[in-house]
Parts: sequence; structure tokens; C-alpha cells
Amino acid sequence: DYLTMNSSRCAACKYLRKRCPSECIFSPYFPPNNPQRFACVHRIYGASNIGRMLQQLPVYLRAQAADCLYYEAQCRIENPVYGCVGMISTLHQQIFSAQEQLAKVHAEIALINNAYTQQGSSQFQQFDGLLSDLNNFPMESMDTSNQVPWCL
Repeated sequence: DYLTMNSSRCAACKYLRKRCPSECIFSPYFPPNNPQRFACVHRIYGASNIGRMLQQLPVYLRAQAADCLYYEAQCRIENPVYGCVGMISTLHQQIFSAQEQLAKVHAEIALINNAYTQQGSSQFQQFDGLLSDLNNFPMESMDTSNQVPWCL
């Protein structure tokens, strides 16, 4: 009977070494097969604070809140000073840098277009297809999978 009860305890109750009641506030959000999820959140917020936060929320928002707490705790463990704000700041810097690069490319295209119209079409016909492709390039299709990770 003890083994049956022990295997059905949620990760929070296992971590806290206590009995897991049927109405446990943690069990829906910290399953026994993912003990590091609760350990991470507990390390940053503490069990009583987590329980209090979850109890103050409507049931339909608790899963999302538990996910957010876990994400923010992971970020805080990886970057103790800035946490997820550090990641947001880095992403803003990457967006700003990409916008600067895009503005430079647009300026270069404008220069080429200007030279094209001043010199006549015979000398710059090779750029015609390239310019129309660049002007119509959708930014959503840019591949960002090979970007540098935010925490170096």
C-alpha cells in the first residue's frame, strides 16, 4: 500500500517528502514523471509561495501560471542577475540589429536603383531581377534557426 501511495504522489509531494492528498494543489501541474520541474520552481519561489499563487488563481489559469513559473525559474537559474528579462533584452538587441541591417540593404538597393535610372538600363540590366527579388522579399521567411544563443 505504501508503494502504491508513493508512486502516485506528485513531484511536489515527493520533493517535500509528504503525503499527496487527492485535492493536492500541485499534482495537476507537477507530475511525478518530471521531478526537476518542481525542484526548479521550488528553488526560486518556495513551495508555500507556489501553492499560494496557484490557489489565488482561477482553475483555468493555473496550468499556464505553472508553466510561466517554471520558465521564469529556469531563466533565473541560468541567469541569476537578469533572468528572463535578460533574454528579452537580448532578443530586442537582435531585432534592432536586424532592423539596422535591413535599413542598410534598403539604402544599397536605393543607390543601385538610382544608378540604374541615371546610367540607363543597358549597363544595369543584370540587377533588374535581383532588385525586384530583394524588394519583394518577405521578412517572415527568414531562417532564424542558426542564431547565436542568448546567454553566452
